[in-house]
Amino acid sequence: MSVDGLKRLKVWERAKDFAVKIYKQVLPLLPQEEKWSLNQQIRRSSTSISANIAEGHGRFYYQDNVRFCYNARGSLEETLSHLIVCFEAGLIAETVYKELESEGEEIEKMLNGYIAFLKKSKQGENEPGANHKVREEAEPYNIETSET
Repeated sequence: MSVDGLKRLKVWERAKDFAVKIYKQVLPLLPQEEKWSLNQQIRRSSTSISANIAEGHGRFYYQDNVRFCYNARGSLEETLSHLIVCFEAGLIAETVYKELESEGEEIEKMLNGYIAFLKKSKQGENEPGANHKVREEAEPYNIETSET
């Protein structure tokens, strides 16, 4: 795997550009009191989208890649949730919110298509160790009650 291979992955490129837009168009608008809360949450969730796609891309077994794409999709939904809060709290303009919402929906469609491709192509299915599973016996879950 290489950075050049990652750069050819359009869904990664779009997710990275989405995070850059958030850095440029949303984060500077947040008030100082949000520096350690909402600001940090949006910063982490938006960069996590492309980071998870990249980490999955670096895996040789398609099920690992799919799992990281699911994580990326979760981070995308988290980011969109934070953007809704920003908009409804009056921290960002409707035009900024609508543009980012639309872009997020497009990225989600691309991610879903990429996940479907990975599942269908089953890249790395025959890699050494790909068919091994780890299974642990579940421990019983006990709840102790105290009697008064």
